[in-house]
Amino acid sequence: MKITFNKYEGTGNDFVMIDNRMGIFPKTNSQLIEKLCDRRFGIGADGLILLENDTETDFRMVYFNSDGNESSMCGNGGRCLVAFAKSLNVIQNDTDFIATDGPHHASIFENGIVSLGMKEVDFIKIESDYVFLNTGSPHHVTMIDDLKNYDVKNEGAKIRYSDLYGKPGSNVNFVSQISENHFALRTYERGVEDETLSCGTGATAAAIAMHAIGKTKSHHIHLDVQGGKLEVSFVKDGDKYTNVFLKGPATFVFEGEIDL
Repeated sequence: MKITFNKYEGTGNDFVMIDNRMGIFPKTNSQLIEKLCDRRFGIGADGLILLENDTETDFRMVYFNSDGNESSMCGNGGRCLVAFAKSLNVIQNDTDFIATDGPHHASIFENGIVSLGMKEVDFIKIESDYVFLNTGSPHHVTMIDDLKNYDVKNEGAKIRYSDLYGKPGSNVNFVSQISENHFALRTYERGVEDETLSCGTGATAAAIAMHAIGKTKSHHIHLDVQGGKLEVSFVKDGDKYTNVFLKGPATFVFEGEIDL
């Protein structure tokens, strides 16, 4: 069986997009998904995303990491899926969709920028050397002086597989400050088991973490990731962070067909 796919990327975080509104994609076949994401034997991507029907919103997002397993929310993937949905005429410029962590609102602009509403954050664990929070996916955030030369893959893996997070693990973010509301970020992603060029939930987590520990007073944070630039905005409401938005480009790369 041949299936049509689209490839999208959001600041270098790349995804295989499949329209599964007819329900024909074998989404329980983790080996197939892993092969499609393989950069040598498949299409190549950090993850695979299915666009499916939903009775209460415009569509449902089903996200798989490149290891073939269904995973938690992916911010850049969600932004790219909004662009994909518009290309299919499922939506126009504004949308409400459902993902594994609940409902999301998003808007897509003429220049290809997508603003995606993220989940509220009402729990933040602050330790002397790291911050932990869940922005749709779990994130460990720590500050590093020499971020450019840091061994993100090996140091990130040590934390991801440590007793701190057990078998489920955590994504790991390394952050350095550029100015009052401007930070640089590199992320090790579980499921990919490597550094990715960008992580949307990681950028969201880093921005909120920097505010929570007093590194910035701004509610609008600029983040330089390996694959480009992202923006995160939020409102601090008591102990909660609400109206959280992740904003950045979502770019079509190519379309193709592949035998399953």
